[in-house]
Amino acid sequence: MGLFSKKLPTPLDGVDVVLADLDGVVYAGPGALPHAVESLNAVAETRRVGYITNNASRTDASVAEHLTELGLSVAANDVVTSPQAAMRLLASIVPAPATLLIVGGEGLVVEAEKAGYRVTRSADDAPDAVVQGFAPDVAWTDLAEAAFALKVPEEEGGIPWIATNSDWTIPRERGVAPGNGTLVSAVHTAVGRLATVAGKPEVPIFEEAIARFEATKTLFIGDRLDTDIMGAARVGIDSVLVLTGIDRPKHVLAAPEGSRPTYILSDLRELHEPYPQTSRRGGVVTVNGASVRVVGGDVEILSEGESQIDLVRAGATAIWESGTPIFVLNVPEKLYADPFHRP
Repeated sequence: MGLFSKKLPTPLDGVDVVLADLDGVVYAGPGALPHAVESLNAVAETRRVGYITNNASRTDASVAEHLTELGLSVAANDVVTSPQAAMRLLASIVPAPATLLIVGGEGLVVEAEKAGYRVTRSADDAPDAVVQGFAPDVAWTDLAEAAFALKVPEEEGGIPWIATNSDWTIPRERGVAPGNGTLVSAVHTAVGRLATVAGKPEVPIFEEAIARFEATKTLFIGDRLDTDIMGAARVGIDSVLVLTGIDRPKHVLAAPEGSRPTYILSDLRELHEPYPQTSRRGGVVTVNGASVRVVGGDVEILSEGESQIDLVRAGATAIWESGTPIFVLNVPEKLYADPFHRP
């Protein structure tokens, strides 16, 4: 069995560029997640590693500095940010040197100025567009200015509204906090308009990264099904969901088509380990001794195996391939038990 296991490929086999999300993958708040730094350093010994973030609060240079402080070797050009994607998208709608009302932090302001735009924080300055991104100090007054600027619907001559990303939540060192999607939703509720999203899960941010790093076979690592995994699927690259951030085993089991990862890992050490094969026989899905089947409205665990992550992998595959919505299934609690690290 040991010799056979060594022949199994790891998630890294054949990959020349690894792209990693940051929040929930590399760190939660200022501190690194367990095993993330050493695992990514090992990847960087043989492959190009780039970092993609929907968090618009910091510049690419400050993100690179933070990652370097954590023990990674990262330059600003190794970081692709949602503000960069927003400026790329905006250039085709409202070219510079237009005036942008910015809701967000330094990361967004710096990218806007680098792209040649004028920046304001007030709707009274007649901005040509509103660009909204996350920053910890975004206040009610900032959201109000955005609402004032967006009061006229775009189809009636109102200005465009770009959101860097739509993540509902963001993992922090103390737990899960509201993300940019929550703040964008507050403005939407006030004005009845929808923002155009530039970052994940939309494809421009992925396409920029793939082009920048000249990737031929890319692997993307994320912690969210609705942004990371969906975005990777939309651009047609393999994906890893690592269970150190937002989405938990119960979310994996319920993942809709188009948001299902190629690989499910409990932490980044497993990037370097042989990824177990999935076998199917008589309706039973087996991964490393963990066996699950779906019969009618019941999900049955036939064998728990030796590892909870293998049980999650087997259960997810069985549920996904059954074609039955999870909300009508009876799912045993053991299948979504959560022994994995939570920031």
